[in-house]
Amino acid sequence: MTATQGASVQDSGPEGGSSGRRDGGGFGSRTLRSVVGSYVALTKPRIIELLLITTIPTMFLAAGGFPSLGLILATMVGGYLAAGGANALNMYLDRDIDAKMKRTRNRPLVTGDISPRAGLIFGLTLSLVSGLWLGLLVNWMSAALALGAILLYVVFYTMILKRRTSQNIVWGGVAGCMPVLIGWSAVTGTVSWTAVLLFLVIFFWTPPHYWPLAEKFSTDYADAGVPMLPVVASRRSVARQMVMHTALMIACSLAIIPLGHTGWVYGVAAVASGAWFAFLVVRYALRVRRGLTGKALGPMVVFHGSITYLTVLFVALAIDPFVTL
Repeated sequence: MTATQGASVQDSGPEGGSSGRRDGGGFGSRTLRSVVGSYVALTKPRIIELLLITTIPTMFLAAGGFPSLGLILATMVGGYLAAGGANALNMYLDRDIDAKMKRTRNRPLVTGDISPRAGLIFGLTLSLVSGLWLGLLVNWMSAALALGAILLYVVFYTMILKRRTSQNIVWGGVAGCMPVLIGWSAVTGTVSWTAVLLFLVIFFWTPPHYWPLAEKFSTDYADAGVPMLPVVASRRSVARQMVMHTALMIACSLAIIPLGHTGWVYGVAAVASGAWFAFLVVRYALRVRRGLTGKALGPMVVFHGSITYLTVLFVALAIDPFVTL
């Protein structure tokens, strides 16, 4: 959850957007498909994909192989409902900011495709159902962690941190780290040190993943009054902090090798992908220090690289138990 994932933006103010106001939440002349599509958009499915990618490999590692298919499906559905509910509530609370940013002005609560009231009810319903689903079909530890993640994202990040501090995405990103704890507890009923290290990998990964995106849209964030670090700090300062977080992320990923009893597949992937991503971040920091610019040298190279890194790391984590059995 990188991301975190991705900060959304909203308000109790105007709902008009670039595509004009529509019959909020009603069908009218709209098709069922378009209405369903608007509600799906509230869940931010692209962000959830990244969160779920970290959950399944964690379950494989916790089980030392394949957990039951029923457990995997129950955990995935519950995780999607929890993340979707949190994202919908995030969009409800941030709709004022979304209306001011080019990147987000076409979101359903801004355009009026869905009314604020309908969006709020939808988010609360998904959140409640996710807790009951995980509690009844997985275990209550996973349900508690999922509900905790929702509270962290909606209250701690969206309502408290996002508009007040440049470190919003650092501490607010804790919610996006929770899927690995949920996945581990779904299999074992507990949370181990290996799960904590996986949590820390994503925690330290989030800033070098999200700050490049925030830099690209820094004008948007500035116009909306959101103090993302690239808005209020120099590029050099941001780049230095990206390097620091990347180093800590790699250290945690390598600590999993002895503590998580992983084999050579994960070990090779952790070292190789970590070295590659560190190269991208350090190269970017050096070019910022020299005052170099240009699309090929820009922050989005690091942003896309961060997604590749996390995907490779967790795919290797999923494969590793089957190779080392």
